[in-house]
This record gives sequence, structure tokens and C-alpha cells, in this order.
Amino acid sequence: MNASPLHQVAAAYVQRELYSSVEWALNVDGQTIDRGVVGYADTEAQIPVPANALYRIYSMTKPIIAVAAMQLIQQQRLHLFDPIQVYLPEFANPNIVLADGSTQPWQGMITVEHLMTHRAGFSYDFLPNCPVAALYREHKIAEDGSRSLADMVSAIAALPLAFVPGTEWRYSVATDVLARVLEVVTGQTIDQIIETQLLKPLGMDNTAFTVTDDDLPRLMPMYGVRSLGEMMAWPPAPQTLQRTDVSASHPPEAGTGFTRGGMGLLSTADDYLKFCHLLHTGETPSGERLLMPTTFDLLWANRLPESQLPMWIGPNMISGYGWNLMGRVMIDIGRSLILTGHGEGGWSGAASTHFWIDRERNMSGVMMSQYLGASMPLGSDMQQAGYMTCDQYLLGKT
Repeated sequence: MNASPLHQVAAAYVQRELYSSVEWALNVDGQTIDRGVVGYADTEAQIPVPANALYRIYSMTKPIIAVAAMQLIQQQRLHLFDPIQVYLPEFANPNIVLADGSTQPWQGMITVEHLMTHRAGFSYDFLPNCPVAALYREHKIAEDGSRSLADMVSAIAALPLAFVPGTEWRYSVATDVLARVLEVVTGQTIDQIIETQLLKPLGMDNTAFTVTDDDLPRLMPMYGVRSLGEMMAWPPAPQTLQRTDVSASHPPEAGTGFTRGGMGLLSTADDYLKFCHLLHTGETPSGERLLMPTTFDLLWANRLPESQLPMWIGPNMISGYGWNLMGRVMIDIGRSLILTGHGEGGWSGAASTHFWIDRERNMSGVMMSQYLGASMPLGSDMQQAGYMTCDQYLLGKT
């Protein structure tokens, strides 16, 4: 039997020693039509990928936090128009960076919608040519995993904004701030919020910010650069299978109290497919409705005006996509640079994880690897192979 397009792409990357392993799963019409894993957890020692392997999913944490926010919006406990200063007074009088690099006080509102659409004026440690990103690196915003979420957000509030909120899209720590807002609204910690509202109802038993000692052997080792701040080096360094230790910024052990909003979760391919099912339907696999249809439609709609497109992350253009309240959404296939479908959406993680959802084809795919700061387009290539596999499946049914 010929290998599927997904298997071919994954195997080619592993054979070229660009990734130690690649795991994937593809669902169409509610059925898993293709899944597999190639490579090793540790290439040098040839340690096999464990069953139900755990991955640091980095920014694939963001959609989970966004859906938790949508549930509170659905309950009228939170509103898109709420100024975050109501919940986090440390953001009441921010400074803003001017074109010449100086700062001045800014009076205005940063709203919950600004946070959910990355238009709140924040930045990220790894973004090049951004003076605020340089300040984030100096103050170890992303790198200090010993700091609580509340302390991290307070540190962000002490630094200037990169731009006037609402005026541009810039990938950022906004979802970390959003997670802290959710904590204030509910009186719970963010791990408690998502456990109660999402992980338990969805049966995502292998998704959490930390793992027990017994489960640590399932945690996949990391390759690539050590820190987020090193990710956007240009020109990119050759991609080699160099083991790295990210525990200072992303401690996995239980008892550390580590939580975030924009990163931090550990998960499995099967668990994340359960979350994808929710993003398809608003329901759990058992049929419990977590998002009402109107809330679901609000979640998926593009929020960015044409003037703020295309989106860029450093040197990388995300052409054809807009941004909804949880991730990318394809709004113009005529500008897309990869195989996709109208309304397809999802997101990726910094350590080479990726997911996509095409509601018209009733397809969702998840790809997991562990390489921080990869320069090779594994995620988009696996998505394109997923479309080929889905097309073959659907054509075979006709």
C-alpha cells in the first residue's frame, strides 16, 4: 500500500534529519482517516516516540484560552468592549513608543477585543526591529518561567506599548494578558478555568501546564534554539538536530505553579483533535454544547480590516488570512500561498506544532513535532498534504 501524502511529507523531513520525529492525525467527517508517527523521540539514542506522546504546544495554547474567554462572553461575565483597565488597573496609564524611539503617556482604552485580536499594543520577545520586543528580552518577559502569570502581566504593564491599540495587528503577549483578565473575572487560576470549562468536558485528560513525575517519560525532548528570543535570527541558522533545554522558560514539573495564556500547555495529538472537534461544532464529542451557535459564529468571523492586512510575524507574511477571535482564518484564497479552503483556520506553536480546520470539508488536522525556531515549513507542508489526503478520501466516496 502506498504511503499517504502526510506520511510521505513527514518521512522526508525526518530522513533529511531536519526533525527528530513527526506525529499527525487527520479527521474527516468525524472519522480519523490518517494518522501516524515517524522518527524517534531522541534521534541520537534512537529512543522511540512513546505512545500518547506529550508535546509543548506553545502558541496552540492561545485558541484554548480564547474559547474559555468566549464562554465567559456567552455568559455575559465578560464583554469584547470591556476596557482591560477595569480588571487590571496597572494598565490604566501606559506609555507608548513613538517613531523616534522616545515614549510618551497615552490615554485610551485597551479592550478585550484588542487582546483577542493582537491589536492591544503589545509585542513579543522574538520580533525583530521592535524596540518594545527588545525591552521584553531585557526584562525576560518570556524567559522567566519561575514568575507567576500575575507577575508576568505586571511586568508587561510596566513597559511601554509598541503602538496605539486598535491601529495594527502585531503578534504578542496579548493572550497572556487575556488569561490574567479571565483569572480576575472568575476568581480562579487559568489552569482551573480551562480544566473546568474545557479540558474536563472535552475529555482532554492529557492536556495541562505541567505533568506528574510518572508522565514525564512521555514528554518529548526539544530540539533547536533555547529561547523564544532567538527564534527570528536572520539569516536563519542551519536546522540541525541539536537537543536543547527550555525548562527555564517552560518548566514541565508539577508543583512549579507555571501557567501562561499565550503558551505553556502540554498536550497530545489525540487531545488536541478533541479541541478541534469543538471548533468545528461548538460541541464536545459526546454532544454537550459548550458554545452556542451565535457565539460560535462570532468566534470564527474575521476581525481585521483590509488596512491591517496582510499579517506579518517578523519576515513571514501570512497572506490571504485574516484573524478571528482565536486564530488565523482564510478570507482570500486568491492571495493564499498554500493549499487551503475558504474559512479554513487554526494556528501553530513555536516548537513546530500546527493544526488546521476546514469546516466546509469537515476536516481537521493536527501535526506535532518539537523543534523550537525551525526555519523549514513543516506545518504548512503537512497541512497541504492533509488537503491532498482529504481530497483523495472525498473523491473516493463519490
